[in-house]
Amino acid sequence: MTRVVLLAGPSGSGKSRLARLVGALPLRLDDFYRDADHPGLPRAHGIVDWDDPLSWDAEGAVAALASLVRDGRAVVPTYSIVESRRVGEHEVVVAGQTCVIAEGIFAIELLPVARAAGLVVDPIYLDRSRWLVAFLRLRRDLAGKRKPPLVLLRRGWALLLAQPGLRARAMEAGFRPMSMRAACRLLK
Repeated sequence: MTRVVLLAGPSGSGKSRLARLVGALPLRLDDFYRDADHPGLPRAHGIVDWDDPLSWDAEGAVAALASLVRDGRAVVPTYSIVESRRVGEHEVVVAGQTCVIAEGIFAIELLPVARAAGLVVDPIYLDRSRWLVAFLRLRRDLAGKRKPPLVLLRRGWALLLAQPGLRARAMEAGFRPMSMRAACRLLK
């Protein structure tokens, strides 16, 4: 049976990198963001608040996870962070991997939805220094030209300040805090 890990952590903490390091099949929860023109999206700082769970499609993500576990494949959206919209879809296939890592900032919110859908999941929180995470996030976002630099700085500062609260929410929801090294050892 395919092991499903919900990997939570702040944006930029290395969740995607961890999935690559351990050879797991990654399911990018970021691909389930809603388009920027979707009605009723939450706003903060004059832009869509992409850190609010209402900007994201939890039901679609759970359906994809269920399909991966049941059928070994799922068709998922392809989301462009730069364009703030879905730009297509792609198929994710379990091809010899024994572990699927569903990673993204909304893994915490996905846990109760996944369990309500009958999925057995292992919730892990990638626990790293908020200063390191802020640096890694800014470097990634500037290199990828994800948003204008001033937006990235404002958003990055807000995320740095919010990281302890995010960790507390994850612990309260039942996630296990782990360093990158410990998570690699567990998942290899």
